[in-house]
Amino acid sequence: MNFEQLRSFVEVARFGNFSRAAEELYLAQPSLSRQIAALERDLGAELFHRARGGSTLTAAGEVLLPLARRMLADAESVRRELAELAGLERGRVRIGATPTLSISLAAEALSEFHREHPGIELHLSEQGSRRLLDELGSGELDLALVTTSHAASAAAAERFTVTPLLVEQLVVVSSAAEAPITNRDAIRLADVAGLPQIVFSSTYDLRSTTDAAFRDADLIPEVVLEGAEMDAVLRFVERGLGVAIVPAMVLIDRPGLRSVRLEEPTLTRLISLTRPADVAPTAAVDVMQRTIAATATAFAARAGKTMRLA
Repeated sequence: MNFEQLRSFVEVARFGNFSRAAEELYLAQPSLSRQIAALERDLGAELFHRARGGSTLTAAGEVLLPLARRMLADAESVRRELAELAGLERGRVRIGATPTLSISLAAEALSEFHREHPGIELHLSEQGSRRLLDELGSGELDLALVTTSHAASAAAAERFTVTPLLVEQLVVVSSAAEAPITNRDAIRLADVAGLPQIVFSSTYDLRSTTDAAFRDADLIPEVVLEGAEMDAVLRFVERGLGVAIVPAMVLIDRPGLRSVRLEEPTLTRLISLTRPADVAPTAAVDVMQRTIAATATAFAARAGKTMRLA
């Protein structure tokens, strides 16, 4: 006998009707009848009295029913225990992400993962990339979504398993309620310097990138507000306080913002998924990695010219 046959037997006993049981099991009635017939042959006894009004258990069927229920319950218990050992129904995933990735790529991936595996505890650390790599190295995190240059990514590969995901452009955003800052599909950094700008906190990797770009071009930006966090920067821009240079990813699902690509120079960042090289990932961590990779692929498909797979 097998579990399929036992499950079919229990359902027919529950409904007293082959047709109802077949509907419950999403089987064609002939398939269900064959399973019951095979079970009866294996056991050498009839299990049901079959009649037009329905099917009732024989003496042999009465003996088998509690045993079959217990066997199915034990099989389900084993399945759950093995799933828990694999980390898919119980356990924890500790993930880190930079502020810009927390509200975009990480938010989408964590939401998708939680829908599929609601029993897994999720812990998020929102820090700059350097701090996240420190937390990863000290064992505080299982995974980290970081932004690096290609050179920095190669250096991190000495201590971590680094999987490049996306190469993303930085764009200039303005309020969709205001007139466009340019009629072209791109704007020069020199032109951005003359616009009122909202800039990030000095703890942001993005702030270091944009400061360096202005400095290398011998430009001094006109700053109207500095020190804000990502969500505040986007809200201030939406309200027309100024423009901001942000990763293209944060524009997804924000109709209150208009964006234009940056050129001369074009600024990009590499988004990578990192984990400790000397620690084997649990099954839950492995599934989270695949979820993040799939989410990154979907983001690249939606972003057009401003983002591509690494």
